[in-house]
Amino acid sequence: QLQLVESGGGSVQPGGSLRLSCAASGGRLDYYAIGWFRQAPGKEREVVSCISNNSGLRTIYVDSVKGRFTIARDNAKNMVYLQMDSLKPEDTAVYYCAARRSSATALCSGPTADYWGQGIQVTVSS
Repeated sequence: QLQLVESGGGSVQPGGSLRLSCAASGGRLDYYAIGWFRQAPGKEREVVSCISNNSGLRTIYVDSVKGRFTIARDNAKNMVYLQMDSLKPEDTAVYYCAARRSSATALCSGPTADYWGQGIQVTVSS
C-alpha cells in the first residue's frame, strides 16, 4: 500500500515561487506514473501535470501552467516534485499528488488514481 505525503505549500505573492514535494512510502514510486492535481474552492479537481514511471521521460502539463511549472522525479529518494514559478492568484488551490500504474497520459486524462496524498494548500495573494 503506497502512502503519499505532500509538503512545501504555503502562501506567496503573485510572481513568486514554491516547490511542492511528494514523498512516497510503502512501495517503490518508480513503478508509478505520478501526477499533481489541484482543487480550488467550488471547483472540480483538475489535472496540473503528470510524469511517466521509471525514468520520467514523458511529462505533461495543463496549458495554464506550461512554461511556469516543472515536474520532476527522484526515484532514489522516492520523491516527486512540482516547481511552481511565476505564480498567479488563479493557481490558488489545494494540491494533491497521485500515483497510478499506468501511462502518464492515462493518469492525466482525469482525476483517477490508485493512490492520493492528503493535499496541501497553496495560496497566491498580494
